[in-house]
Amino acid sequence: MSVEDIVQIAVVEDDPTIRTILEMALAGAGFRHVRSYARGDEAVRGIAATKPDLVLLDVMLPGEDGLSVARRIKSDPSLPATRIIMITAKTQSEDIVAGLDAGADDYVPKPFDRKVLLARIRAVLRRGAPVAPPEGLDGLVLDEASRTAVLDGEELSLPRAEFDILSVLAANAGRVMNRQRILDAVLKEPEKPVTERTIDVQIANIRRKTGRWAEHIETIRGVGYRIKL
Repeated sequence: MSVEDIVQIAVVEDDPTIRTILEMALAGAGFRHVRSYARGDEAVRGIAATKPDLVLLDVMLPGEDGLSVARRIKSDPSLPATRIIMITAKTQSEDIVAGLDAGADDYVPKPFDRKVLLARIRAVLRRGAPVAPPEGLDGLVLDEASRTAVLDGEELSLPRAEFDILSVLAANAGRVMNRQRILDAVLKEPEKPVTERTIDVQIANIRRKTGRWAEHIETIRGVGYRIKL
């Protein structure tokens, strides 16, 4: 199973020709779970219900413009890991700044090159930096400020890397995180060699230290890990 088999993408584009081009490009790259919307207001409702990993978002939309849609996605606490790439013909510097300020993770001008767009999509999906871990995951509470993990009222002894891994998984609870995405999110000391195999070893340590809670950490064979809610 590959990442493309799991990732959910929402395409929000009112131009039917461009929408079809995007759908075909994604299908050709192996992305199997793609939903499309032609209106901003419809997209807001659909995205809230399906919680995609990534939204490809036009700016000029009927019903609700893309900037408003982006702000609503970023302010929705149920969508902490949803990424946004704006794809638009509005390419003035002030337009790009407005899009990024609204919460976009990247900004791709029209017309776009399919290969470049797909590369940008994969780059954005690799970014696993969490927003804030949800509190109270079956007795587990993570405090980013003090970098402490408390399970059933008792503090766990987690070194920095293990805390970061548990934090990024918790922030993306319910979503599959491949090893590279976890690595990208937690790698803060480049002078120390860290590999995907290191992630597996640290996951094993986390499972050992969390005892009965370890059943929430699910291995997705050949891909990575997920926190089961």
